[in-house]
Amino acid sequence: MKKEKKRRPRHTLFVTTYFGFAAIILLFAVALGVIYMRLYEKTTMDGYREQIRTKAESVAKRCSRYFLDYQPAAWQDYLIMLGEIEQTEVWVVANPNAEHPLTAAFALDMDGFMRLETYESGYRDIINNVFHNIPTARTRFSSVHEMNVVTVGVPVSGANGEVAGGIIMNAKVENEKAVVDSSWQLIAVSAIISLVLAFVTAFPYVKALSDPILKIRRTALELAAGNYNIETRIRRRDEIGELALTMDFLSQKLQQNEIERKNLDQMRFDFFANVSHELRTPITVVRAYTESLVDGVVDDPEKVRHYYERMLRECKGMERLVGDLLLLSKMQNPDFTIEKEPVNLVQIFEDLRKTVLTLGDEKDIAVDLYTELPVIMMLGDYDRLRQMFLVILDNAIKFSPEGSTVYIRVTTEEHIVVSIRDEGIGISEEEQEFIFEKFYKSKLRQNAKGSGLGLAIAKQIAIRHGGTIEIHSELGKGTEIIFYFPEAELFDSKRGM
Repeated sequence: MKKEKKRRPRHTLFVTTYFGFAAIILLFAVALGVIYMRLYEKTTMDGYREQIRTKAESVAKRCSRYFLDYQPAAWQDYLIMLGEIEQTEVWVVANPNAEHPLTAAFALDMDGFMRLETYESGYRDIINNVFHNIPTARTRFSSVHEMNVVTVGVPVSGANGEVAGGIIMNAKVENEKAVVDSSWQLIAVSAIISLVLAFVTAFPYVKALSDPILKIRRTALELAAGNYNIETRIRRRDEIGELALTMDFLSQKLQQNEIERKNLDQMRFDFFANVSHELRTPITVVRAYTESLVDGVVDDPEKVRHYYERMLRECKGMERLVGDLLLLSKMQNPDFTIEKEPVNLVQIFEDLRKTVLTLGDEKDIAVDLYTELPVIMMLGDYDRLRQMFLVILDNAIKFSPEGSTVYIRVTTEEHIVVSIRDEGIGISEEEQEFIFEKFYKSKLRQNAKGSGLGLAIAKQIAIRHGGTIEIHSELGKGTEIIFYFPEAELFDSKRGM
C-alpha cells in the first residue's frame, strides 16, 4: 500500500468538529446575550422614560392647579423643593398660541426659553408637540450635557382645558447607562466562560465521534491493501455503528470471496492437472502404437489388429472423457436449462433394470426394484434422469461382490424419494465428502478405468431437477444413495398431472 500522505492538523475531522462545536456554542451564547441585552436595554430605557414622563405629568398637574388658583408663590416654592429633591432639569414654557397662556410668574415665554444656555434645537419639535397637546418623550445625545439624556414634554392645562403651556424635563441617563454597560461586560465574561466550557465539553464528544471514523478509515485502507481479516469491532447504536457494521460485513464478504477465489483457482489448477493426466496416458498409448505401425516394427497381422483395437479403445475413452467434460461444463453453466416434461420414474427404472442385469450378469448380481405406485410422475428430462441413475447403478454393480443384490426403492411422501442400495465394500467417511467432486477416484482397482466425472455429472443432473443427494455408507456393509425431489416437482397417478 502506498504511504498515506500526511494530513495537516487543521484538516482533521477532530479539529474541524472540535472548533466548530465550540464556535457554535460561543455564537449561541453571544447571540443569546446580545438579544437579552438589547431587550434589557430597551426595557430599562423605556421604563426610565416612563418614570420621567410620570414625574413631568405630576409637575404639569401641580402647575395647572396653581395657575388656575393663581398661587404663584406656592408654585415657586414647589419648584425650589423639586430642584432640591429631583436630579432633573425642569422648564415651564408658556404657549404663545393659547388664549390664556401661563403668565410670567409661572413660566418662561418662548424667547426667554430659547435664550437659556441649556437650550438646544432638539427642544423645538418637543415643544411643538406639547403645544399641540401631544406628550413626547425622547432619548437623545445632548451636546450641552455631552451625554445621553431623556427629554420629556407634557402639556399644562389652562382655562377651558386649553394648552396654556408645557413642562420640559431633562434627566441624565448616566446610572442607567452604567447598568447597561456593566451588563455588557457581564455578557463578555459569560461568552469567555462559555467558550472555555465549550472547549472542555466538546473534547470527549468530538473524540467519541472522530475516533470510530478514523478506525473505520484505517480498516478501509487495510481492506484496500488486501488484509481481509481486519474488522472495526465498533458496536454503537447510531449511524456510525451502522457504518462500522457495514464495513465489518464488507470485510467478511471480501474474506469469503478471497477464500472462494483461492478455491476456484485450486479447482481450476486441479481440473487442468486432472485433464492432462487423464489424456496423457491414452495419447501416449496411441502414439506408441502408431509409431510402431508406421516404423514397421510390428508386421504380424494378429498384433497389428490388436494394436488397432487398442488404439480404437483409447480413442473411444478420450471421446467419452471429452464428452463428459463438455456435459459437466454445460451442467454447471447457470444459464443452462433442462427441457422438462412429465416423466414416469417407474418406466425409467424398468428400463434400467434390464441394463443393470446385463451389466451384472458376470457377477450374478440381482436387482430388487420396489415402486410405491405403478406410475410415479415428475417433471424432468428422461435421458438425463436415466443417465444419472445409471451412473449410480453402474457404481453399485462395480463395487458389489458376486451373488449380491442391488435394491432400488421409489416412494412418494412429501417428496419423491429414490433409494439405490448395494451390498458392496462401502465408502469410508473420509472419502464420502469428495466422491461427487470432479476427477475424484478412489485407489481401488475397480476405479482404474474410470474418469472420475460420473458422480459429478449425476449430482449436477439432480440439482438441475431441483433435487438433492444423500449418501449413507459403511465399510464392508454397502452404500446407499438417496435422491430427494421436492413436492413442487411431484406428479403421481392419484393426484394427476
